Amino acid sequence: MGLKGCMTKRGAALALILLASACGGGQQDAPVKGDPPASPAASALEQAAREAGVVSDTSASPIGLYRSRHEAGLDSLCIVPSDEPGKMRFALEAAFGEQSECHGRGSLRRSGERLVMNFDRSACLVVAGYEGDRVVIPGALDVECAALCNKRGSLEGVSFPRVSREVGVARDARGRDGEKLCL
Repeated sequence: MGLKGCMTKRGAALALILLASACGGGQQDAPVKGDPPASPAASALEQAAREAGVVSDTSASPIGLYRSRHEAGLDSLCIVPSDEPGKMRFALEAAFGEQSECHGRGSLRRSGERLVMNFDRSACLVVAGYEGDRVVIPGALDVECAALCNKRGSLEGVSFPRVSREVGVARDARGRDGEKLCL
């Protein structure tokens, strides 16, 4: 099998990215005082990787609706702006079969590629991964988070893929009970 047959879609994208970074020649914005020096090739490489889908764009706002349908039910997470400027609110539910589920809502703040989720009426604090198009709950949580779930449900390792970046869609999302998920 030749080289062309062995290349995957990502491999081809990576090869194009490397070729583009080697060629350089693009115009650069003037550096801002206090910014670390950026390599033109690294900046072009990073941008090309994002455009090719090889690297997630975590600079996007996490506001929106995240939802995953599976054989055991529907997992939903909505993130909306708070009434307090610069702050966010969230609500989530995850289903694990008949009457085994988790529910929670609270305040959210972003810290780089992480979302710090502080649940209302619970001592549960979750530092979730934010990949731009997906929110991932860690595989191990504090014992306090078990109170958000019934029966054998657990939020550990639950992943929420983004379905919309629109605030209105997130605000209109309904939970399993038919009520609005984000208030």
